[in-house]
Amino acid sequence: QVQLAESGGGLVQAGGSLRLSCAASGLGNYCMGWFRQAPGKERDVVAAISWSATSTYYADSVKGRFTISRVNAKNTMYLQMNSLRPEDTAVYYCAAQLTRYCTNWSSANGYNYWGQGTQVTVSS
Repeated sequence: QVQLAESGGGLVQAGGSLRLSCAASGLGNYCMGWFRQAPGKERDVVAAISWSATSTYYADSVKGRFTISRVNAKNTMYLQMNSLRPEDTAVYYCAAQLTRYCTNWSSANGYNYWGQGTQVTVSS
């Protein structure tokens, strides 16, 4: 049974940093991604990473501020978020797709498994 579990969310002031983690179980090394959903909005991609971490992808809104990474030996993916802004406030989800090279990485429909989400709140 595949399980994805996010952790690391919380409340932070604008300009601060947080690191999210996603622990995967029951799943081999596949493309994984981070999405976020703010109240009343659609679930949008934040970043994605290929199975070997050789390829990473970012939404324009987070380029230069967020870094996605993974440690396959620990079955864990990370999202380091720096220079946080109030508009980054959302529930953050990790997801996995059953491909290694992130086919259609930016669409939620391209992912097969999802975590329950972790709340990130950035105060101004």
